Amino acid sequence: MKTIGIKVNRYKPKAFQVAEKMKQELEKRGVTVYFEPDIATEMGYPELGLAFQQFAEYVEVVFVLGGDGTLLGVAREIAKYRLPILGFNLGNLGFLSEAETGDLSVAIDRVLSGNYVIERRLMIEAEVIRDGEVIESGVALNDVGIAKGSFGRMITCITYMDGVYLDTYSGDGIIVSTPTGSTAYSLACGGPIVYPGIQTLLLTPICSHTLTSRPMVLPSESVIEIQVTAVHKEMGITIDGQIGYDLKEGDVVRVKRSKDFALLIKWQDRSFFEVVRQKLQGESSVDVSRVGGNNEGATTYKNS
Repeated sequence: MKTIGIKVNRYKPKAFQVAEKMKQELEKRGVTVYFEPDIATEMGYPELGLAFQQFAEYVEVVFVLGGDGTLLGVAREIAKYRLPILGFNLGNLGFLSEAETGDLSVAIDRVLSGNYVIERRLMIEAEVIRDGEVIESGVALNDVGIAKGSFGRMITCITYMDGVYLDTYSGDGIIVSTPTGSTAYSLACGGPIVYPGIQTLLLTPICSHTLTSRPMVLPSESVIEIQVTAVHKEMGITIDGQIGYDLKEGDVVRVKRSKDFALLIKWQDRSFFEVVRQKLQGESSVDVSRVGGNNEGATTYKNS
């Protein structure tokens, strides 16, 4: 591996300090490093500046210094270029980030030696349809959320799958998530944890006003259409909780799987279930080698 691009969230504590150390460690190993132009200039290396859109032409892997939110944004922007991403956690939870900054040199050596797997994570795309025309669209790695804007008021979501009526959900809204997003907002709303190797979509009501409304696991090839209505007229859609659009009475939100995947670098010796235990339950690692404890069954392929 000869070139690596580094995406830095400048608002994270010690981001530039970690970026400088990462640059030095990579260059010691003969790797050329690129940053976005403003970051490169601020670090004193303007010659290493490269527009993020050009990363696909020059780099083989993208290192992301930030939290899960930073990684989500990078994944959406770079998925179409088929570039693998390795997240270094500078945030709080760091569920999607595989590496910690305290093990910087170890993580770099693992990547350069090919000691990792790449997981292809399902992404979804959403369209806002008004009067028969698509007025907004976006791609998400985690989820697409439809919600009310007024406190104490309800939104009604009339939901269809492939043209077949599913149910009408009245409450705070509804979430359509990927398996990756099943451990995010959907989980907080009572949705199940879905193994990331499974190709499926998850439909989770938000604070439903009906006791029988429960999350649904749906085929990944299905097209979900949600027509929204509310008396108060304050409704919106969010993409990964980061991009938002206003909705109007009668708008339809269409969600389906994207043609692109997010390629996340993962360590072979750490399973999804270990990450769930450590990040969501706060448990420490245990030795499960005598009973298996690998990533068998995940949608992965070994780096050559």
